[in-house]
Amino acid sequence: MTDAVAAAPPPRKAAFAFVFVTVLLDTMALGIVVPVLPTIVLGFVNNDAAQAAHVVGALGAFWATMQFVSMPFLGALSDQFGRRPVILISNFGMAAAYLIVATAPSLIWIFASRILSGIAAASVSTANAYIADVTPPEQRAARFGVLGAAFGAGFVLGPAIGGLLGATDPRLPYWAAAICSLLNATYGFFVLPESLAKENRRTFSWRRANPIGAFDFLRARPQIAGLASARFLEGLAQVVLPSTFVLYASHRYGWDTRTIGLTLGMVGVSSILVNVFLVRRVVRALGERRALLTGLFCGALGFAIYGTAPTGALFWLGIPLQSCWAVAGASAQALLTRQVEPNEQGQLQGALAAVMGVGGMIGPPIFTTIFAMGIEGGLGANLPGAPYYFGVLVLIGAWTIARRATRTFA
Repeated sequence: MTDAVAAAPPPRKAAFAFVFVTVLLDTMALGIVVPVLPTIVLGFVNNDAAQAAHVVGALGAFWATMQFVSMPFLGALSDQFGRRPVILISNFGMAAAYLIVATAPSLIWIFASRILSGIAAASVSTANAYIADVTPPEQRAARFGVLGAAFGAGFVLGPAIGGLLGATDPRLPYWAAAICSLLNATYGFFVLPESLAKENRRTFSWRRANPIGAFDFLRARPQIAGLASARFLEGLAQVVLPSTFVLYASHRYGWDTRTIGLTLGMVGVSSILVNVFLVRRVVRALGERRALLTGLFCGALGFAIYGTAPTGALFWLGIPLQSCWAVAGASAQALLTRQVEPNEQGQLQGALAAVMGVGGMIGPPIFTTIFAMGIEGGLGANLPGAPYYFGVLVLIGAWTIARRATRTFA
């Protein structure tokens, strides 16, 4: 185990700002397609809504699968060649993916774009490794919290930009996103220094660069395997809101699209505020381990409020509390980066992303099925909040595992 960062260059504000923007743009890749991709797809299937729904679902599956496969691969590449080339090439890849959609003459090009986008967006794990390289261990939770704010901002800005520009032309958001990615990559070429010293690199191995190898990497290290299991449960719980919220809010509260959009905006803004202003203070006051457990408890309590709230106003009361769950993610990342060598940070982040990606892939059908059973009486009663109750149980499981796994952590 090591906390060594002596060989890494000191943190540089311009470099961190670039990594922040990269994560922001990667996350926007998810959100920007929400309001406009179905419209583009409809144009290729003669406005057949049912066929378009199947195509959009397949596109999402392609994207998630490429993320799952690519994150360990890019992490392993960055351990040999450094973080800088992986991050910069991924930025250019994102720009190319956006341009493909903007000019796509057929559906096959849309699928090609989503595959490329899924690969390029997997550089988020390399961005996390970059932060671990250049940040002293005691400051990592705060930095990971700021990166968490980039995720929140991306999920807020993506749909908003997609909706506003898409009102003029469904492909216009992709032109705008491509230009932003190109500008960011060009800017990074001049300001982003390499974070991984040559003496801390190791030879690329296909055994380490695939999802199975990533799981073996975690399983072979007892000091991180337990906490990685807790992160898997977090990845599973994280998809309950995007999977069921629209259905839940429409069914239980009768909300229209505008109210749903505003509520999701509140969730995103609250997440940003927690990551920017609260994570550092909570970690400083409680320490990383207790901050992790506190964040998981807040997330479970927030889900409990979501599931039991009889009115929309009470649902909104749960948003700030549930957003405090972000403290757990930043604290877990900080704890885990302490447990591996500098030349393993890329593989660690890729492996963690793959583990959480599994939760992201299996979660949507699980939570939507539970919601359907809850409103159809399949659970023995009318329980529209059943997915959130299940989310509570998942986070309690994560809390229990994390508490036991971190007992010996420094």
